[in-house]
Amino acid sequence: MMKQPGFFDVEERLARLSGLGDQLEAFSRTVDFEVFCPDLDKALAYSDGSKGGRPPFDPVLMFKIMVIQTLNNLSDERTEYLINDRLSFNRFDATLRNAGYLPMSGHILDATLVAAPKQRNTNAEKVDLREGRIPHDWQDKPSKLSHKDRHARWPLKFTKAKRQEDGTMPATDLAIPFFGYKSHISIDRKFRLIRKWKTTDAAASDGARLREGLLDKGNTASTVWADTAYRSKANEDFMGKEGFVSKEKPHLKPMPRHIQRSNAGKSVIRSHVEHVFADQKSQTGLFVRTVGITRATMRIGLANIIYNMRRFLLLQRINAAA
Repeated sequence: MMKQPGFFDVEERLARLSGLGDQLEAFSRTVDFEVFCPDLDKALAYSDGSKGGRPPFDPVLMFKIMVIQTLNNLSDERTEYLINDRLSFNRFDATLRNAGYLPMSGHILDATLVAAPKQRNTNAEKVDLREGRIPHDWQDKPSKLSHKDRHARWPLKFTKAKRQEDGTMPATDLAIPFFGYKSHISIDRKFRLIRKWKTTDAAASDGARLREGLLDKGNTASTVWADTAYRSKANEDFMGKEGFVSKEKPHLKPMPRHIQRSNAGKSVIRSHVEHVFADQKSQTGLFVRTVGITRATMRIGLANIIYNMRRFLLLQRINAAA
């Protein structure tokens, strides 16, 4: 007969988890989850209970459940829809600033594709979706319409061609169809925390997003690091007007040797944002299982909050060891 676990058995297991580095326990010690409560209350809009019924779950507890889901790449569409992630992100960003982690040393921008469940649509349906119309056959079928993602898009993802067995390189790169959304972020160079972010369909231009709130005027430096996708006259004019200084890579221009050395140093700085995406995809999966850009925005926004929480814990450990 199986022996019932006693109090000390459970205590030993908890102590073992702590010794292994229980991330949720570290979050509880370092992150004040109560700062999210006002936004959660506003988004959930619970009744006052005067009409009776079962009391609702504590909103902070539900948010912690979402943190667990994101950390472990679990799926539950219903709980992902409970909060307004952008308000919560801003509130936690205020917590980071109050802890001394101000946006410093400039901005680093980039974007990454986020996959979504593929849609099988006809060519005529694709034309309607691109033009913002609901296909005629879907309008009288609400159950079908609810399962169709009308916001995700099919761009081509270009990757470098690999060297063949005979040592030759193919003349063209590989073009792979991709379906989903795109996560645009801006991190500060000093602490590498996500300061601004935006979600679009996967076909949206990277460069145009720079003018849509990705730059933080609260940063102590005005320098902007970005790749060639962000180089355009419109962006140059915008940054000049707003007081930002571009460190973008020159596009298709020959560079003298001293400029090449300088650009190599800039590339190292720009690569820091790639580490953010790599961390998100390895830790949370960063895959959209829901339908529509509203829920995709919430999923990606929650992944950004979780990244900042984990980064915050790392910075705190570094400071404690110093």
